[in-house]
Amino acid sequence: MARLHVVTGKGGTGKTTVAAAMALALAEQGKRVLLCEVEGRQGLAQLFDVPPLPYVERRIAQGPGGGEVYALAVDAEAALLEYLDMYYHLGRAGKALEKVGAIDFVTTIAPGLRDVLLTGKVYEATRRKAHGKLAYDAVVLDAPPTGRIAPFLNVNHEVAGLAKVGPIRNQADAIMGMLRSDVTRIHLVTLLEEMPVQETLDAVEQLETLDLRIGSIVVNMVRNSPLDDDALALAVKEKLPAAELTRGLKAAGLTIGDDLVRTLATEAHDHAIRVGLERENRDRIDALGKKVTELELQPEGIDHGALIDLAEEFRA
Repeated sequence: MARLHVVTGKGGTGKTTVAAAMALALAEQGKRVLLCEVEGRQGLAQLFDVPPLPYVERRIAQGPGGGEVYALAVDAEAALLEYLDMYYHLGRAGKALEKVGAIDFVTTIAPGLRDVLLTGKVYEATRRKAHGKLAYDAVVLDAPPTGRIAPFLNVNHEVAGLAKVGPIRNQADAIMGMLRSDVTRIHLVTLLEEMPVQETLDAVEQLETLDLRIGSIVVNMVRNSPLDDDALALAVKEKLPAAELTRGLKAAGLTIGDDLVRTLATEAHDHAIRVGLERENRDRIDALGKKVTELELQPEGIDHGALIDLAEEFRA
């Protein structure tokens, strides 16, 4: 059963929101969940309305089933200090490196090392045990966007030029083994729009080339049309009966005028075109043959209540 859920998606698709809702859904099943972010944006703190997250695991939510959500902002520099202390016992010497800016320099010139440090912390949290059992039942990672997800997860390749042997190489191999195993699933968040869908298709191909396992395609911000297929077909052709539009406006208690009827017909036409494009993009997603999860648009925006609603959709 999967214990590490990696969530990615094109910027603007709501991947951080989806990662948070997924963590809450797991917690509602009574699980202890760690929700991680690695991009330094403090998006999770904003979503849960808590102070900026430190490099320490902190409880930010509790599920009705007794589960808990902990959050961690993984920082590459802090992870490197931890790594140096763990493998080389540098301790104060590592702190001295931080003061002179050496750590920032190293992680800047060697982005592959930075990714190993970020994924390494997630790897450690996924495997860590406390009192003879796993510290977390599940780990959810709010990962980099689809445009960078393949190199981010392909840590073996990223460190190939840095280390052929030694602790760094061994850790990269161990991380890669976990990412390719049954415990890991990668979920891709998209909207029913051409660019996010195309990035999703490209990312799936890249990830599967790396032997990484796709969990589900999450179609976010889904809007259900109030028009049936017959009405949509008429709206596309701009042939919606004016008399029916007038009756509908009267039933809504609106003052009727030719301009209002024409405006409504134009909006219906534009709506029908959009629905048609969304259905085409949904067909492209379905052609992947992957599990698809749909999350409805939250018209009032995202707050804690909206996250709970999205978590319920995940559970369903």
